[in-house]
Amino acid sequence: MAQIPTAKPSVLWGPVWGLALMQGAITLLWVIYNLYLVQLLTQLGFPQGLAVGLLVVENLLAMVIEPVVGTFSDRMQHQIGTRLPIISLGVVLTAGLFVVIPTALVWGQGALRWGLPLLLVAWAMAMAVFRSPALSLLGRYAMGTQLPQAASLLTLVGGVSGAMGPLAGQFILGLGPLVAFSLGSVVLLVAALALRWAGPSGVTDAAAIAPPAASPLPWASLGLIFGTGVGVGLGFRLVMSALPATLAQRVPDANIPLVLGALFIALALTAIPAGQLARRLGNRRAMVLGLSAMASLAILLGVISSTAVGMLLAALFGAALSLVSNGTLPFALAMVPPARAGLGTGTYFSGGALAASVGGGLFVNSGLGPTVIALVAALAFLAAGLCVGASGSPPHAARVTSR
Repeated sequence: MAQIPTAKPSVLWGPVWGLALMQGAITLLWVIYNLYLVQLLTQLGFPQGLAVGLLVVENLLAMVIEPVVGTFSDRMQHQIGTRLPIISLGVVLTAGLFVVIPTALVWGQGALRWGLPLLLVAWAMAMAVFRSPALSLLGRYAMGTQLPQAASLLTLVGGVSGAMGPLAGQFILGLGPLVAFSLGSVVLLVAALALRWAGPSGVTDAAAIAPPAASPLPWASLGLIFGTGVGVGLGFRLVMSALPATLAQRVPDANIPLVLGALFIALALTAIPAGQLARRLGNRRAMVLGLSAMASLAILLGVISSTAVGMLLAALFGAALSLVSNGTLPFALAMVPPARAGLGTGTYFSGGALAASVGGGLFVNSGLGPTVIALVAALAFLAAGLCVGASGSPPHAARVTSR
């Protein structure tokens, strides 16, 4: 009897869960890093303001590294059929450097203390090496219309990890830097092993392994991807600055960690429903809807009058953010040929890195009031929405393939 061919699943949930764990690990490492950064620097005698300068430099470097490494991983995908070598190299470097960072408190005395800032920059560069190649795999584990639903798992796990900053920050600080950084490294290595174990073997999609040079660089599409990354990244960075500043100004006894935690919890809880909504509306429409809502909520930050109102606005913002977070990777992947998935993903993260530098170095520390910062955030979200809206119908469909 002839066998009836089985349809290829539209989402390979095992590998997607592996990517979700990787996204969660990346977020957790940044949470730990940001919690301890000032403490590590000041204990070695550096001024507190150096932390801001380091973050600006790290993000400017990431702005260049992300698309370059993404392009390199595209070539690797074509040549050997996998991106795993560059992902593994980046993960091992990142985990190793992360463990070494707190040891600077022991050996970083005298002139050697300058090794700590160099070590911190090296770690941030290592993080930028593997993120784009790893997360670009989403386009190979889900079909185009299913991408936002698959990406919702990344948003879910990333939201839970992000909530650890405001809600579990004191606990993480209580662990001490050596334990906290070691745990972060272990989590990253476990996530990388899970991604490798869950990924399918073999290659089945000729478009995904075609030589990148066979596909002309889609400059206009890359510009829209970059602009979207700048708008989303800058708006989010400014809201995360304006929200606690508004609370401190208008509600002196506000529980700021609880309000910020509500944002990330709402982001996680609404991720999967938002992915289903994006599947019905279409990813571009869902992203524009989410960005419009985020712009409106940013303007409404000025009406906060209590912790309860702050939590409500934060939760609504997190729900709107889930529509955007679910859609960013699918948007970037749909705007480039499958053979340039790493470049598309890296270009989006490059825009976000530039936004983090501009947001931290220009706006947040400029002395502007929270109302003005919130207004700039709203404009950034609207600009990102214009980039998404101007993209038209995605010219490329993501395909399900194996690793």
